[in-house]
Amino acid sequence: MKPGDLVYVLWPHSDTDGAKNRPALVLDGPDLQGDVTLLKVTGNARYQDTVKIESSDLVEGELFKTSYIRLDRILSTHSSKLLERGKAVSSVKMAEVRKSLALKNCAVFSRLAHATNRPGDDPALAPFIPGKSSVPYAGRVFTEEEVVAGTASMLDFWLTLGKEGDAFEAGLAKFLGVKRSILCNSGSSANLLAISALTSPKLRERQLHPGDEVITVAAGFPTTVAPILQNGLVPVFIDNDPVTGNARVDQLEEAFSTGKTKAVMMAHTLGNPFDLSAVKSFCELHGLWLVEDNCDALGCRYDGRLTGSFGDLSTQSFYPPHHLTLGEGGAVNVVGNMLLKTLVESFRDWGRDCWCASGVDNTCGKRFGWQLGELPQGYDHKFIYSHLGYNLKPLDVQAAIGRKQLERLPAFVEARKNNWHALRTGLADLGDVFDFMLPTHAVSWSPSGFEWDASGHTTDCSWFGFMLRVKSQAPFKKIEFARFLDQRKIGNRMLFGGNLLRQPVFVNLRKENPAAFRIRGLSAKENSSLDSSAINKLLPGADEIMEEAIFLGVYPGLSQAQLDYVVESVHEFVARH
Repeated sequence: MKPGDLVYVLWPHSDTDGAKNRPALVLDGPDLQGDVTLLKVTGNARYQDTVKIESSDLVEGELFKTSYIRLDRILSTHSSKLLERGKAVSSVKMAEVRKSLALKNCAVFSRLAHATNRPGDDPALAPFIPGKSSVPYAGRVFTEEEVVAGTASMLDFWLTLGKEGDAFEAGLAKFLGVKRSILCNSGSSANLLAISALTSPKLRERQLHPGDEVITVAAGFPTTVAPILQNGLVPVFIDNDPVTGNARVDQLEEAFSTGKTKAVMMAHTLGNPFDLSAVKSFCELHGLWLVEDNCDALGCRYDGRLTGSFGDLSTQSFYPPHHLTLGEGGAVNVVGNMLLKTLVESFRDWGRDCWCASGVDNTCGKRFGWQLGELPQGYDHKFIYSHLGYNLKPLDVQAAIGRKQLERLPAFVEARKNNWHALRTGLADLGDVFDFMLPTHAVSWSPSGFEWDASGHTTDCSWFGFMLRVKSQAPFKKIEFARFLDQRKIGNRMLFGGNLLRQPVFVNLRKENPAAFRIRGLSAKENSSLDSSAINKLLPGADEIMEEAIFLGVYPGLSQAQLDYVVESVHEFVARH
């Protein structure tokens, strides 16, 4: 008797006093005591949690009709009670049974272990206990489906990007309405790849060269700007509007330098689209590349169209706080120009000229028919390098998790909107001490919605956070408010790096290489003599965000009880002052 054998056994039945002789599969054993573990086999297809077996799955004997191994019916008994049938399933089918059992147990484990990570409206979400439970500003939101998908991929053990990666990329591109989405290992890497791709000689007259300028925004996350510097380019900073958190588009022309400015790269702040009409028109007028950092804005819309689909390239982050998560991970979206797809993939994959996927050879049909550079004719195309690239690929298991997250994305986006409006409504009476963020093109908010400006443009925000600014006349400081929130276990964050020019890395850069960046309207010489007060005069909005802004969570893992607790706590804090 061995695992894989099909036998008969007297199987206990709940509807009788005795047992019935039934077919079963030997799963384990016999052990030292002669006991075996069995799974019940049935000819009935109506049960869930089964593995189908056909005669072709047998290595011994013959099966006369399709049968089903029930994963929910397990029995331990002594091997002496079994009747051999001279039939056994293959090791491949046994592996399928083992995998199915593992995934079934995995789902049960996840429901027990991860109750705090379920969507905020899920009845199985762990109860919130005010003062003891935390209210994160963001986090992973998942159920057993993601855990099972990830575990299944690990059991397959392909590891490098494969079928799961292909499917995720196709799904993300379809959602955004772009030509292609290319996975990488982080949103920061996605930004690096997007800018690096624009430095390729294959772009000919549109190639970015060291010293070329890229217009960006002063307050935000550092890795929106870092790739510009890392590629030897010069970031030119414009100010932020503290109300929207986004770029002051009225400063774009002042930042432009004929013959030097080649691109614009900026983020949609906290899920609030920047003025895409103005920025895109500016880029088209001057023939500039546009890169949208869409990392905090998946699911946002500008005039009904999804952000991430306006620029030449856009980027995503799948770090746990973002709109969906792969654990780590990111993507570069190619909106239209498919040459950019080849360039992004090249920089992601060591800089190679070959575009074959992992484990695939000779996609081009002439692997040994190339002559590039000064290499000999016929040198293996898989080892020809056209760029100084990186290895920035993620794992296939991450994409398997991401595919389940993509299915949740529409619900996640709606939850973020609803949670933002719940906080805005709950804190509406505190306008004497707080200024509240508004979407781009909105001029005011009321419980019934937003009032829009005369531009004719509207935005629909997939909010990353709920930003508010402590007014200068408020009887408390932002730091006091942040400390109170921490004491109440309410997650909060500043707007990332604030005014990036105040960060140590930029202060040092200004001293060591003042020509490495500049502020709009200044020459390199004027830029070199900048001091703190001059920066404040040029970038007052970025400084205001740095000094006064804080944001709370709106992510889809928040329950109504948590949102109510936040509103009550903020009111209590203000009442103390």
